[in-house]
Amino acid sequence: MNTINISLPDSVKAYLEKQVASGNYNNISDYIWELIVQDQKRKTAKERVEELLLEALDSGEATPMTDGDWENIRQTVRNNVAQK
Repeated sequence: MNTINISLPDSVKAYLEKQVASGNYNNISDYIWELIVQDQKRKTAKERVEELLLEALDSGEATPMTDGDWENIRQTVRNNVAQK
């Protein structure tokens, strides 16, 4: 594992120390690591949404939603909730 040094204002250092003191993290490195992992997940999700939006734009002209379409959406949600 590599080590890096960063400069932070006192207020940020105090905040990091408070996060560690809360007991949720073993040390500042663990907290920073968690922030980076969450940022990576957020960026991956954002990229996926952008891909889906571009796919939707390229799929052609929009059509009105039917009652059947809405029922399919409701059923998909029910199935997803039941799996959790």
